[in-house]
Amino acid sequence: MQKYIVLLLLVFCSFHSRSQKWTVVADSDTHIPLPKASVFDNKGNFAGVTDAKGRLPLFSAKDYPLTIRYLGYGEEIVKSGDIDTVFMREFVTELPELIIETKKHNMLHVMAYVREYSTLSTLTDTISLFREKMVDYIKPVAKSKFQGWTNPRVLTTRSYYRFTNSEGLDSVSDRCGYHFSWTDWIGLPPSTPLPEALFKKDFATDTVYGKYSFTELWRKNKEKVSLDVDILADTVSRKWVPNLSLFFRKDVDFERFNVRFNFDNVFGNYLDETNVVGYSFNIESQGRGRGMFMFNRYDESFYVNTYCEVYIIDKEYITEKEARKWEKLTTGGENIDFFISPDAPELQPGIAALIVRVESIDHDKARMDSTPDLSNVGYRAERLSPGQQVLRRLKGILGIDKLNAKRKWDKNYKTFREKQRKRNKKE
Repeated sequence: MQKYIVLLLLVFCSFHSRSQKWTVVADSDTHIPLPKASVFDNKGNFAGVTDAKGRLPLFSAKDYPLTIRYLGYGEEIVKSGDIDTVFMREFVTELPELIIETKKHNMLHVMAYVREYSTLSTLTDTISLFREKMVDYIKPVAKSKFQGWTNPRVLTTRSYYRFTNSEGLDSVSDRCGYHFSWTDWIGLPPSTPLPEALFKKDFATDTVYGKYSFTELWRKNKEKVSLDVDILADTVSRKWVPNLSLFFRKDVDFERFNVRFNFDNVFGNYLDETNVVGYSFNIESQGRGRGMFMFNRYDESFYVNTYCEVYIIDKEYITEKEARKWEKLTTGGENIDFFISPDAPELQPGIAALIVRVESIDHDKARMDSTPDLSNVGYRAERLSPGQQVLRRLKGILGIDKLNAKRKWDKNYKTFREKQRKRNKKE
């Protein structure tokens, strides 16, 4: 009897899978499918990406309408799963012309507008984040003692958090004690030659395969070039995200890692930072380092999903003296304005509603309603004798303070772990 039930289930699953209707996302001019296009549900949450054939993941009716984004293309709305093909139109991105005034202008200064959608989740709790940032980069174009930076330096930022528990209760805030974003680690791509298949051609594609699937997908449309990279397909692909290499050797399990770069004004056979007009990436990972353990119950897995779009809004060559002035700029203040890229799409209703909720928070009232921490009231700093001061300095030089701090951290972690184990058994 059990064999017949299993057989019927297999037949039903086979019939159900064949009846599923796929929606394909493709270029409106070439009709070529677009893999790794990003998908958002009707609440503005990142919901997945298209597969290698450009097919959308399968969604339930409650998730529609969906929003499809692919950097360099105008976004499209999918109202139902009955649509065969979604055609996306590529738009023109125009940046000011780069002019080198003198040989002293040997630093490339780049500014960009960033949109980030990140989620930190466990089996019971979820933190959703929408963030906007203004960032900059400085890259020397000639030999110099000033190294600059190719990772995005945050000039100013606005953050909007939504906290949800297993019962569906939620709250919002503009601040959070957990740093789980990946956006500060993905910077400008390294300089690289074009694949030979794209040399001296107006329209061409080239695919570089890794061990299990394609790792680089190149497309050229006259002076425009796009590159989609699956970082997990081959270890060689990590060259595109050099500042994240250390995380591959730590306790972070990457389950998805896709990066897309858009270039323009490509007239030769070489790409560098002057050609970049924008990039996007999606990183899905399990774990984000041991420092996050206070968020969840001990031994409970937590997942981080980050989708980010970076729009280059300005490039200019500056002198090394000007670069050093930029380096000393006080960041994070309100003296730096936001310049939203015209290529950035309108915010989805769910994200717009989150922003309204966060910006309506009365911080003064919330502070007055909270109970102050009196643990340090009346605390007096201990006055050290000359001998104690020498001993403290000596401990710092020999690394004893650092060792004691590590022992204290390990002790606190062990205490927390035991408490959580006892709580888990009771639940």
